[in-house]
Amino acid sequence: MSALPDTWPAHLALSFAGQGAGRSVLSSRRHAGPLLVQKALYPEGPAVCHVTILHPPSGIAGGDELTIDVRVEGGAHALLTTPGATRWYKANGRKAVQHTHLRVMAGARLDWLPQENIFFEQTDASLQNHIDLHSGSAAIGWEINQLGRIQAATHWDEGRVHLASTLYLDDAPVWLECGELTAAGPARHCDPGLAGYPVVATLWAFGTELSGEYTDELAQQLPWTATLRAGLTHIRQPDQQGLTLVRVLGRHTQDVRGLLTDLWMQLRPRLLETPGALPRLWNT
Repeated sequence: MSALPDTWPAHLALSFAGQGAGRSVLSSRRHAGPLLVQKALYPEGPAVCHVTILHPPSGIAGGDELTIDVRVEGGAHALLTTPGATRWYKANGRKAVQHTHLRVMAGARLDWLPQENIFFEQTDASLQNHIDLHSGSAAIGWEINQLGRIQAATHWDEGRVHLASTLYLDDAPVWLECGELTAAGPARHCDPGLAGYPVVATLWAFGTELSGEYTDELAQQLPWTATLRAGLTHIRQPDQQGLTLVRVLGRHTQDVRGLLTDLWMQLRPRLLETPGALPRLWNT
């Protein structure tokens, strides 16, 4: 019997462009391996191009290496999501990796709204997110991570997840973050870490500078309960721009996703100048 390959690579590259009369189109798509997209949809009208990213194997196993590259040109507005949770399975001695690179050019807008990652027992996973923004762009995105099966008495007994995010504005670093979570590590249960919560998420939102009054109002809305906690940071940038980060810990993914969705619906009209509208796929 031949040995299994060390990696199973998959690559997806998408470009979006404006096409006059306020229309956004999926102008280029290239894929190799098990990553592809469905037909572009326009549930909000021609100004916003909705695309769903598919991974037909329905889960990521040890040795898989996925690369997602998205570029939104000036004058275009793209919304990307996934049809369901991304499941990360047992590593079997091989690391699984997902690289995501988002490029949002001046005058472009992006909603990056993947559904949650679920890391099962003995996962060895690495998620690497790189976001390149340009002055005059606007974007909102999130990442939701669930450690193990929450219904289980001990929901994640063995595994490792490496998380890294970088956000650059005009090639200058604004937000750099890197860390590793292990099932037996102290960060899972200490108060400065996850405090025992199995779901951790971050929402990032960039665009026109939000007023101090508005960010204070937004922060005061955030919950701090036994099942759901959240906090907000706002980082001012040149040319009346700003980056807002919201960190969330929760007992249940549904609650975390609901909170992030509410925040996105509030921030979208202010930053992306577009009314909040849930992707049609989420309602099916």
